[in-house]
Amino acid sequence: MVLSEPYWDHHIPLPKLGPLHSRLVTAFVALICFINSYNGDFVFDDSEAIINNKDLNPDTPLSNIWKNDFWGSNLSSNSSHKSYRPLTVLTFRINYLLAGGLHPIGFHMLNVALHCVISVLMIDVFAILIGGLVHDGRGVKLNLSPKASFLAALFFAAHPVHTESVAGIVGRADLLCALFFQLSFLVYCKAFQGGDKKFSVLWIFSSILLCAVAMLCKEQGITVLGVNAAFDILMVCCHSFGPNDLWINFYFLFSTQIGGLVSSGLLMRWRIMGTGPPSFTEVDNPASFAENVILRIVNYNYYYSLNAWLLLCPWWLCFDWSMGCVPLIKSATDWRIVWPLLLWCCLMGLVYQALCSQDSNKRRTLTFGLVLLVIPFLPASNLFFRVGFVIAERVLYLSSAGYCLILAYTVGYCSCHWKKHKVCAATLTLLCVNVARSAQRSQHWRSEQSLFTSALSVCPLNAKVHYNVGKNLADRGNQSAAVKYYREAVRLHPKYVHAMNNLGNILKERNELEEAEELLSSAVHIQPDFAAAWMNLGIVQNSLKKFDKAEQSYLNAIKFRKKYPDCYYNLGRLESEGFFLNALKINPNVASCHGNLAVLYHRWGKLDLAKRHYELSLRLDPNAPGTKENYNMLKRKLEQRQRTVG
Repeated sequence: MVLSEPYWDHHIPLPKLGPLHSRLVTAFVALICFINSYNGDFVFDDSEAIINNKDLNPDTPLSNIWKNDFWGSNLSSNSSHKSYRPLTVLTFRINYLLAGGLHPIGFHMLNVALHCVISVLMIDVFAILIGGLVHDGRGVKLNLSPKASFLAALFFAAHPVHTESVAGIVGRADLLCALFFQLSFLVYCKAFQGGDKKFSVLWIFSSILLCAVAMLCKEQGITVLGVNAAFDILMVCCHSFGPNDLWINFYFLFSTQIGGLVSSGLLMRWRIMGTGPPSFTEVDNPASFAENVILRIVNYNYYYSLNAWLLLCPWWLCFDWSMGCVPLIKSATDWRIVWPLLLWCCLMGLVYQALCSQDSNKRRTLTFGLVLLVIPFLPASNLFFRVGFVIAERVLYLSSAGYCLILAYTVGYCSCHWKKHKVCAATLTLLCVNVARSAQRSQHWRSEQSLFTSALSVCPLNAKVHYNVGKNLADRGNQSAAVKYYREAVRLHPKYVHAMNNLGNILKERNELEEAEELLSSAVHIQPDFAAAWMNLGIVQNSLKKFDKAEQSYLNAIKFRKKYPDCYYNLGRLESEGFFLNALKINPNVASCHGNLAVLYHRWGKLDLAKRHYELSLRLDPNAPGTKENYNMLKRKLEQRQRTVG
């Protein structure tokens, strides 16, 4: 296929570097953006996907990664999110094996290295999308747009929206998916490098295989088939075949067979996952639960406009956008309805330029930019199935490549029509700002404390943000500060049972038992199968001497969680205390009952009650075996406590 060199490539304000140097510079920019995350902690979703995931442990059978989801739950379980990413989990397991345990530095370093490799490969992807497949007489591929592809790759390497995927270890799924997405596309292009109506079946099937690998890293990998199809239509067919060529009929027949193979692969994956889709709640994606179809469509489009804004101005970044962070648009008078209208005006303008421009290079570049922007985003669009989030920055990792391609074209176009030094200054400023923002944002992802607190200014209405800040404070021993954030989380979302449970726990330890009982009772009323809340409610009721209610709460906890050793222990404690108290009601002068009850209270930390029953036991039987020694130990502990208080 013969294509002309884009005229605007020469005007881009960058030096024309050789292939090796442009790759080294791109890798270096990607590295400096995210290198300061290399020694960060496990944060946020890393706890479930890595720390608590038994599939990473070398002692767990390797076959389990093919049966369980990304989080280590069985795919057939109703609680599974059906995220089937065994190859990503395999890389986590290899990290664990090489490091000899859960040491985050190795996990982070591999993520940063993957982003560098992906950014470098983007040069080849952009070169094909802008300049097409052109080879010299020896079959070596030529880059007709060296500056444009280099600039687009630099924009991609430094984009701050990638921070979640690179600095968050769970983002490994997006990185691996993007890598095999690129390889699938590049291999697919290689199938047509011969030109003259020839293509290689071997390379095409290799591309399909790489697509399958991308899907086993993350579901989004299937979208490479759409990009490959667009490449067929816009490049291969238009430049290799005539309008009446019978070869096209065979080609599309062959493509249909490929579609059959892909459909079979999807069916097999569906069977592995189980017959049911994942279940999400209203707080995960409130727009998808709106009864009015028009409201759902309006809010989905508002979400699209917010994603577009994150690409244009990635300053307001947040680890979670659910639970009230983005209030629903409920009427036509809501001013936010302007944003989806503006988005579609911009998209329609780009589509018009892509289809109607007299410049073939402009048409090709803008069209492929839109293809790469839109197609990888489709699985997150709610068009085909409900997703479990409002906005997720990680899903923009691949789509941002389309934005970067359009941005590079814009720089080239402006360089042709505006003063070049001004365009150069604006481009360098944008790159420097993105590098600085990426470095700053990756710093936030180094610890949960910095990550969660950074979200307070972005999503102050998000109950989950306040909950996570409170939980982090409580884990670090600052329970007084944690109470404030837990209360705010419950205020913002009155049915937030996890915040109620954690707040009830702290109030229980502060001996504010009535409010703790009220909160925990509300939690189990909202979610009757919340085993942990039932157990904590039982502990509070036991402290309030509501022994019958406490026993029932413990039994409810065990009903919903069969393997619950802490609850069995508390139930045993409750029954033993009740046994001794009932025995003393019958005969209050049994020294052994007072002595055993004193030991029980001693172990629970109820020292005043323990002292009382030790003294009663010794009064009834001064020679009771062991009681005097235990009483002396208790007195020493009380004296020590008194000195500490004094």
